[in-house]
Amino acid sequence: MSGTHADTGGRLEAAVQDPKLCAGLLHRLEEALAGQRLRFMEVCGTHTVSIFQSGLRSLLPSCVTHLSGPGCPVCVTHDAEVAAMLDLAGREKLIFATFGDLLRVPGPGGRSLKHAQAAGARVEIVYSPLDAVRLAARHPDATVAFAGVGFETTAPTVAASVLAARAQGLRNFCVLSLHKLVPPALRALADDPHCKVEAFLLPGHVATVLGLAPFRYLAAEHGLPAAVGGFAPADILLALCRMAEMRRDGAPDVVNAYPRAVDDAGNARARALMDEVFAPCDALWRGLGRIPQSGLALRPAFADFDAMARFGIALAETPPLPGCRCGAVLQGRITPPQCPLFGRSCTPATPVGPCMVSTEGSCAAYFKYAGS
Repeated sequence: MSGTHADTGGRLEAAVQDPKLCAGLLHRLEEALAGQRLRFMEVCGTHTVSIFQSGLRSLLPSCVTHLSGPGCPVCVTHDAEVAAMLDLAGREKLIFATFGDLLRVPGPGGRSLKHAQAAGARVEIVYSPLDAVRLAARHPDATVAFAGVGFETTAPTVAASVLAARAQGLRNFCVLSLHKLVPPALRALADDPHCKVEAFLLPGHVATVLGLAPFRYLAAEHGLPAAVGGFAPADILLALCRMAEMRRDGAPDVVNAYPRAVDDAGNARARALMDEVFAPCDALWRGLGRIPQSGLALRPAFADFDAMARFGIALAETPPLPGCRCGAVLQGRITPPQCPLFGRSCTPATPVGPCMVSTEGSCAAYFKYAGS
């Protein structure tokens, strides 16, 4: 990035933190609402943290209800998927490579990858999928299985790691693909009569890859306004203003309120990379169950890199974590404090469910910023 562009970007980021701008947008939001209710859901872990960390949640008009949906990749990982990770991590001559935030996610019986690691499993934390490829190159005597979790923002980088491993002839690298696709999950929520979401704050990171088109059904088929938003307080407020104004005018649409970072058409190169390696498949979501065509499986041409196929892994029926209401939180049916375990047996130090494990989880955000 040139110095001029960096300076411009810095000024823009400073501008969207300006209290006067935020005050003006709050006034605009109140005028658009005119006391009418707005029940909106964000579906991005970064939005969750930003809304709490900035104090924005406490400044919103009382007629606005904020719900935190399935936007945290760790939180939506299903119990059966955690069981599959534990199964794989326990195999001989295998190194299980994972992002650090998955390490403490509880699975069957409360066991996690951290427990498996303590029991002798070779579980390694990596910071990118390519780190896992390099791990495979350094350990030709073992198979490296990478835990592929995350949304459309992560999948292209995992696809790149598969292509890199193939180019290097690394036969000891594979991916446990548990990726999730956001648009089908939002469709499931829009169809859920118990959720009653009236507007969606769309994830800025995912939209940089997908653009707006995959979300347009929210307005066209469900009559729900939706806006892609950035992560500074003014970004979020602008998106809320746009949604409230669309609702006031009876003109639902899907709009881009984050144009400095998101192109309406998304990133065609990232999508092409993802599509080359992966194909849509049904997937399990915590709380939402099985959603058709909401996951990504490796294409047959890359079967050699498919951990499920290589090790005969299947997602078996798995009992839910006793007492945990993370699923209901992700569906927007309850808020974290309504879970009987919240702040009692379930805290960031002793998490019972994944929404308290991840720093982007709504339970962890409530605990840290709203008090237990």
